[in-house]
Amino acid sequence: MIKVAMTSVYVDDVTRAHAFYTDVLGFETRTHLDLGGGTLFVTVGAAEGAQRDLQLLLEPGQGPIAEPYRKAVYEAGLPAIVFSVDDIQAEYERLSALGVRFTHGPQEQGPIIAAILDDTVGNLIQLAEPKG
Repeated sequence: MIKVAMTSVYVDDVTRAHAFYTDVLGFETRTHLDLGGGTLFVTVGAAEGAQRDLQLLLEPGQGPIAEPYRKAVYEAGLPAIVFSVDDIQAEYERLSALGVRFTHGPQEQGPIIAAILDDTVGNLIQLAEPKG
């Protein structure tokens, strides 16, 4: 069986991204390595342990390939990644109270209820709750 072990999201600043993804979104740090020269290797994952084997790499988003891609996706209003939630209204309220900027609040979109937030480091993130 093949499973996803790690995926990445390009970010403007790995340190700021790490703070946002852990302190605000509630992920836990899985790996935090200083590779020298200002380069960090940081992964986060679900704090509840349901997906212990899945990590999100906070990848530096500078460079001739990543930066134009990331900016184009953001400007098009497309989420860089989708996170599932059990109660989207509760997450929307919790994150809004913490000052998170949403481009739109919870809305029905086919089989899900979705909201999109700005992660403060160059990405739009979709939260999705299955309907019913």
